[in-house]
Order: sequence, then structure tokens, then C-alpha cells
Amino acid sequence: MPSFLTPSRRLFLATGLAGLGAAGLLPFAAAAQKDTRNTDVVRLTWGFHGLTLIVKERGVFEKALADKGIKVEWLGPFPNHAPTLQAVTGGSADFGFGGSTTPAFAAILAGSPLVFSQFVLYEPRTTAIIAKDDSGINTVPDLIGKSVAVNRSGLGEFLLVAALEKHGIDRSKVKFVYLNPPDAAPALASGKVDAWSMWSPGVDIARLEYKAHDVFLEGRDLEFFIDYSSYVTSRKFATENSQIVKAVATAYEAEAKWTNANVVEAETIVQRRAGYSEIIRDQFIERKRHYTLIPVTDKAFIAQLQTAADWLAARKILPEKIIVADHLAQY
Repeated sequence: MPSFLTPSRRLFLATGLAGLGAAGLLPFAAAAQKDTRNTDVVRLTWGFHGLTLIVKERGVFEKALADKGIKVEWLGPFPNHAPTLQAVTGGSADFGFGGSTTPAFAAILAGSPLVFSQFVLYEPRTTAIIAKDDSGINTVPDLIGKSVAVNRSGLGEFLLVAALEKHGIDRSKVKFVYLNPPDAAPALASGKVDAWSMWSPGVDIARLEYKAHDVFLEGRDLEFFIDYSSYVTSRKFATENSQIVKAVATAYEAEAKWTNANVVEAETIVQRRAGYSEIIRDQFIERKRHYTLIPVTDKAFIAQLQTAADWLAARKILPEKIIVADHLAQY
């Protein structure tokens, strides 16, 4: 059973899911889009982490789509999710690389015509707030009066907000410094920020290279999920190429199953291409990172994601509420 259905993860949804899911109040489309295809090429973005990098490096994904007459073009590397969303919105790419749902929500609210084609639940959750060992910051209350680098409307920001809320600390008592990962890492190293809220493998590399430690770890210190990973495409592409959207989703699901069954090989693929140390690779192997892919037709999951989106909007990480079911690809 996927972990988002386990009792510990249901804590967050105690009041929300029963009302939304069981009562059928979420506005799902009545029927899938007509079976369509208007191109033989799909342009996919990639970065130096996660399932998409494994998929790109193995080459099996391309063969699976080639059997359906679809040519894959890889665009990248991208440093984080936000630029892939811009690429899809601007028409230079067809799919994001499997990043956080939260910046995707923010982009949609800002007017980007994006739809979700598939969701990804990866565990264990390793996003963390870290500080250098000589910083004097060891607990969340130690962050009061300090600066923390986060990515706006993303994993970093939501984790810091959740950590402060758990400890009863008003967010005005901590300085949020909005930086993308390539700028946040040197800012932490040089002391321009006191802490950094970041995901793997960046957070793991920073711990090792900058002699840093966890102040708040998502998988250990947060009792619920707020943010998930997702693949997005444009509404236009999904409408005109539902066959390709389905083929891409099916191929990613097959790759996730292979990755889960071949942890050592999968982590070695990522480590060699991303260029981080074997020490960090071995940490990932020991953790047995695995991926669960969730279709957009899973109403129980969409209800949970809606509750998460409402949480983000209530805390102004998202500027306003969003109806998740209005932004799902149909195929």
C-alpha cells in the first residue's frame, strides 16, 4: 500500500479527506479527452537528480516510446523545477522533470497553462533544514533572528514554515532568503545565510562539504506530507497529444518499478552522472530510496493533494487557493 494511505500519513487529513473524497465534492472531469496525437516527438527536461536522471541515462525509456513511434528529445540539465515549468509554459519543452507540486501550483496560479500528468511519491523523505556545525544552530528555536535560504513556493519554503509552526514560532522572527539552489549553496558556505532548507542530493552534499547537520528533517520531524513530486505538461499538449501523455506516464511507471528493484545500480547511475561522492551514494543505497507513481485518476490521492494545497494557501506559501482537479491531464 502506498505510504500516503498509511495511518501516520492520514493524520494530516483527519478532517479533510472524509468530507471531500467520500462526498464526491472534488470536480473531476466527467470523461477523458479524446484519443489524440499530433506529433511524433516529445521533449523532456532533466536535471542531476532523481528518477528522471535514471530514466535518461538507462535508455530503456526511449526504446519503449520508440516502439510507439515517439521520438524522445532530452533538454537540460536544469538546476531545479521552476525553470522546467518556464520551459513548458514557453513552449520549448513538453514536460517538467518531475519536481515539486508546490511551485507548479504557484506557476498555475500565476497564469501558466499547466496540467499534472502524473504524481510521484518518493521515500524516505530527506528534505531538511541544515546549518553548519559551528553556527550554534541546533534546534528550530535557534533559528529565531537568523536567515534561512529557501526556494520560493517550493519544498524549502514549505518545510521552514512547517518547522516554525510545529514549534510555535511566528515566521516573522526568521528571515526568509529566497534563493535557487545554485545560489543558496555558496551563500551557506560563505556565511551569507545561517541555514538552508533543501532537498536531496543538494542537502546531502552540503552536509558533507560544509560540515553541516540537520536542524529539521522532513521524514523524521514532520508527521505529514504537504508537498509531492509531479510531472506536468501544457494543457494544449495534453489536449492535442493524449496518446503521448499516456505513453510517457506508462514508461515512467515502468522505470520506477525497475529503480525500486535495482537500488544499487540506480543510485550508482545518478552518482556517476551527477558527480557527487561515493559516500553520499552509499547513504542513498542504505536508505533504499523508492518511488511510487500515482495516476491523475486516483481520487483519494487528489483529495489529499487538495488538502495539502489548502494548507499551503492558508499559510501564504501559495498566494491563493487552487482547485487541483481543474488542472489534471485527461488521457
